[in-house]
Amino acid sequence: MAVSQELIVDVARIKKAINSGIPLTITTYTLPHEIEVYIEEVLEVFLKELGQEKLKDYLSYCLRELAVNAKKANTKRVYFQERGLDLNNPEDYKIGMANFKQETMDNIGHYLQLQKEKGLYIKVILHVKAQIINLEIRNNVTITKTELIRIHDKLARSRQYNSLEEALTQVLDDSEGAGLGLVILVLMLKKIGLDEDCFDIVASDTETIARITIPLDQTRVENLSILSQAIVDQVSSLPQFPENIVMIQKLINDPKSEMTDIARQISMDPAMTADLLKIVNSAQFMLSKKVDSISEAVKMVGIRGIKNLLYSYGTQKILGDDTTDKRILWEHSYKTAFYAYNLAKNFRKDRNLLDDVYVGGILHDMGKIIFANVHPDLLNKIKTFCIEKGIPASTFEDLAAGLNHAEIGALIAEKWNFPDNLVSAIRLHHDPNVAPTEFKDLVETVYLANMLCEYETGTITFDQIDKKPLASFGISNEKQLEVLLEKFSVGFKRENQRSRV
Repeated sequence: MAVSQELIVDVARIKKAINSGIPLTITTYTLPHEIEVYIEEVLEVFLKELGQEKLKDYLSYCLRELAVNAKKANTKRVYFQERGLDLNNPEDYKIGMANFKQETMDNIGHYLQLQKEKGLYIKVILHVKAQIINLEIRNNVTITKTELIRIHDKLARSRQYNSLEEALTQVLDDSEGAGLGLVILVLMLKKIGLDEDCFDIVASDTETIARITIPLDQTRVENLSILSQAIVDQVSSLPQFPENIVMIQKLINDPKSEMTDIARQISMDPAMTADLLKIVNSAQFMLSKKVDSISEAVKMVGIRGIKNLLYSYGTQKILGDDTTDKRILWEHSYKTAFYAYNLAKNFRKDRNLLDDVYVGGILHDMGKIIFANVHPDLLNKIKTFCIEKGIPASTFEDLAAGLNHAEIGALIAEKWNFPDNLVSAIRLHHDPNVAPTEFKDLVETVYLANMLCEYETGTITFDQIDKKPLASFGISNEKQLEVLLEKFSVGFKRENQRSRV
């Protein structure tokens, strides 16, 4: 999340991050007071959207403490560097720490400016995924072994205290940033029912990461799950998958079927034939010549390609595009499909994956489109269901805002007997790291294509994209992402123009 000069909290962006399972990131180099206030305001909105306002005061303290410690760690690096001391040398460490606190406090402006010039950042990350809140403070210096030992010693000591009064009666070494503050942090976590295992400090090759992990209220999780299933069970307004398409799918799955039989069955539906030919002649398949007959299309595209097209075609026919909301969602889905196809084409070179990621891209937001499609009588049924089950109205509002849209889409896909790979692409398109091994390439590709679309519209920043899928496609920095996105964006615009001709 970019911090503007006005420091206005963008509520819509926070909701978007929660509903899409993507992290909110606030980056600062000097952590001035106004940024601390801004972080607290963002946290307040974030927790309110999750129905966890009661945690605000406790977690505000924890974030502030960890951010200040990260700032001190950055200051320590520039201070030691300026004095020609080696942080990893025990003798140098002892010399440097003797006057570190006083000298940096006396000239803090100088050291903060040095930190900024060297690009030493402090990142605050708020993330909710798989019903767990993760709060992180990251700074791009690696913690030393000595520092880590001292911190873990403080955390170990904190277990003996049951109250702040007990902690204050002990003489605690405050020469390090991680002193009494960390003990209080653990006491804060205890007050909200968490133990010290929910807090950890780890080091990567380039960063030190302080992380607090908070499981969401279990009752609320269960309510969301119950509601998701209730919606799927009661979507009587959504018909079964079109019978003519089911018949063609059965024919495709029959090993005795000939391509001519499949083509003949499709040709019996003139509207479907026209629509499929339009798709086959689009840039997705990059055919050398225009295809005019469905039998030729089946030969050129292949059985798997036609099968996947029928899933997306049938879904679009059922859900429709008769409202502005649905048209916007389908437009996003088409772009995601185009980007997913091109990611697979450029980086994976697997013909089967090309077919699968395209239809996965088209269908990934089925759950949102289903919500945009529900009739008022269905909404009333679900509201009545909430009252009968004692489920708070706020939980239904969370669901309607899209909090469980991936799960709802996947449950509908299962109801329509979609194959496991497409169900996984729909269910896990915000959580690629938990995808089964056999579907990992598919899910990662659809995830990254969706993130490219969100990044292009400015609704997320580069920091909010999961680094594992990026690395899987060889993307290590924002510039690489922008070059790739520019290429795909031009291609998508060209395809749109071509389809209108």
